[in-house]
Parts: sequence; C-alpha cells; structure tokens
Amino acid sequence: MSELNNILTFNEEFVDSGEYAQFFSNKFPERELAILSCMDARMVELLPRAMGLKNGDAKLIKNAGAVVTHPWGSVMRSLLVAVFELKVKEIMVIAHYDCGMRGLHPDSFLNHAHQNGIPDDRITTLRNAGIDLDSWLTGFDDVEDSVRHTVGIIRRHPLMPENVAVHGLVIHPTTGKLTVIVNGNNECPINK
Repeated sequence: MSELNNILTFNEEFVDSGEYAQFFSNKFPERELAILSCMDARMVELLPRAMGLKNGDAKLIKNAGAVVTHPWGSVMRSLLVAVFELKVKEIMVIAHYDCGMRGLHPDSFLNHAHQNGIPDDRITTLRNAGIDLDSWLTGFDDVEDSVRHTVGIIRRHPLMPENVAVHGLVIHPTTGKLTVIVNGNNECPINK
C-alpha cells in the first residue's frame, strides 16, 4: 500500500471518530507568532513541543534550511500575509544543527538530478535562460550565520513593519534545546 492509501485510510477513521474536535482553532494565531523553520522530519513534533506550542498558536512555514532565498519569493510573501492579514506580531526563524542544507553543493545536487533521469540538456537550457542554478542550489556553511542572514532579509524588507520583532534561533535536533542567535526585541523599535 502506498503512503497515500495509508493516510487516506487513517484520515477516514480520524474524521469518523470526531478526533479532529480537539484541534479546533481559527485562522488567527493565538500567540500572534509566525515561525519559519526547516522541513527536517525531526522537527515535525519536536519543534512545537520544545516551544510549548499547541494547535492554533502560530503560523508555521517550512522549507529547506529555514532560509529566505529571495525577498520577493513565497516564503517572504507568507510572512507578510501573516503580519498584515493574520495579526502576527512576532516572527521566529528557527533552523537546526545537523541540517541537510549545510554544505549543499550544486554539483552534487545536479548529479543526483541526473541520476534520477533529469537530462543534461534540461540543465543547460536552465543555465542558458539566465537561471543561476549554482547560487540557487548552494546551501550554507554555518547555520548561525544563515539564521542571521535570513533574519536580516526579513527585517530589512520594505514591506515589513518596524514594530514586528524578528528573532533568530537554532534548535538542537535531538534535545530540542533552543539557542537564541538574534533577539528581535533588542532590534525592534516598538520594544525599546
């Protein structure tokens, strides 16, 4: 059985039993918080639990490395929607140690793409179209520097209000210990 079939079977039982009722919330995050975190499978339950979050407390945005790669991309748009439409007053960028984005190199990535049937001419076409695959497929060397960089992109965005605190943290993927890299309260004019 595929995972889709497993999930659909479980979902039918979940809905029929009424188990969903315990998760009721509205669209506005109770703690006025948005979190950008890594998509790492170890963070699915660990991150909210280590932060004391329950369903409805925060908007959660996940991607590889908890990185904003472009100020006009979908991650930044999601954060801005959270602020302007969903009453978010604080943003936390939470990456983790032992991240797969650390040390990601385009040559290795493109080799894996080739091994999975992506033809070389497609890569050539992308490069000739002006797409900088090398930058786009490069990870980071230091997770704390990456968090600082992403916090900076969010903080400096021309549409981000000054009164929104933007924090940067790193979580340990085994223990859940949070380390503060950037305390946005110290940089947020409304809190001074």
